[in-house]
Amino acid sequence: MRKKRQISKWGKTIVNPGQRKRIRLKAGESFTGVSVHLPLMVWRGLEDGPVLAITAAVHGDEINGTGAIRKLIQEPPFELKRGTLILAPVVNTMGFERHSRYSPDRRDLNRTFPGSKKGSLTGRLANLIMKEIVKRSDYIVDLHTAAVRRTNFPNVRADMDNPDCERLAKAFGAEVIVNSTGPDGSFRREACKAGCPTIILEAGEALKVESAVQDMTQRGLTHIMEELEMIDVSDELRPETPPHQMILHNSSWVRAGYGGFLKFHVAPGDTVQADQPLATNTGLLGKELETITSPHNGIILGMTTMPAVSPGDPILHIAQPDTRKQFRTLEKSVDKMDDDNLENQVRDDLATSITVEEYTDIE
Repeated sequence: MRKKRQISKWGKTIVNPGQRKRIRLKAGESFTGVSVHLPLMVWRGLEDGPVLAITAAVHGDEINGTGAIRKLIQEPPFELKRGTLILAPVVNTMGFERHSRYSPDRRDLNRTFPGSKKGSLTGRLANLIMKEIVKRSDYIVDLHTAAVRRTNFPNVRADMDNPDCERLAKAFGAEVIVNSTGPDGSFRREACKAGCPTIILEAGEALKVESAVQDMTQRGLTHIMEELEMIDVSDELRPETPPHQMILHNSSWVRAGYGGFLKFHVAPGDTVQADQPLATNTGLLGKELETITSPHNGIILGMTTMPAVSPGDPILHIAQPDTRKQFRTLEKSVDKMDDDNLENQVRDDLATSITVEEYTDIE
């Protein structure tokens, strides 16, 4: 059993059961000597229970999660009965202020954990997060989006060999769970190594707060809090879950063979079959250069929103079911979903950033 820091005392601030308090933790100083702070909301239920941290904008331009956490703070859809929420709407405040994925010292915070008390400013921030969030929490959900000029269909990423991560991932209720431990130096990998089960949600675009993504994020977080018995949800108000949930182990990026301008034939969340046309690559005057096809059966997890590409640029991220039977189950379930289902609302919303045209073989 790992030793946890107490949840009630944050420097000179005391948070008692039933209270919500805003906390500002000093991480260091900027180039001008101005203090850099990590803003948190600590919300305690009246009864004892687990400590769940919800974090966003570890990459400073990935703010869909920021919007979701702010909505939880401003318009909570539940009464917190048990345990504690640590809400961190912007973890990388330095990158956030610059509308940048990275910190001002050109480091990627999500490759810097566990950090160092005497390291770079980014390393010191990582160290502070480990000390003040990870060491106080029983569980963490970290909210991400795609990188700039890309979009991600909502998917949870978790180490499914860790029973507690598996529990969180399944409870969240996303259609797709990608089984992975995360890159070296990433927040979730180091938090798990420190004994705090952590999963991430990848959903939507950078520099945006997208309504359907917000709804799906809030639904998933509500599911997790109900699973952890932090809240009580009646059957009438319980959010629906998707009709299927697929755990995937393999994925690959499809890349452009030539520089050109793309005409897309698929959108995020679409199921695709091997050799299915995904995009047509043409020159600026319309000459066809290549038809880009799927290397295997799968589901579109992410794709570029930028149609102009250079040779080798990643275009589509396709997750691959383990078996043909698994793929057919996924394909049939997606086809049967109602149009007003939240998953399909997300598909429709994400596709608004992309012009999708039916493939036509001109030969």
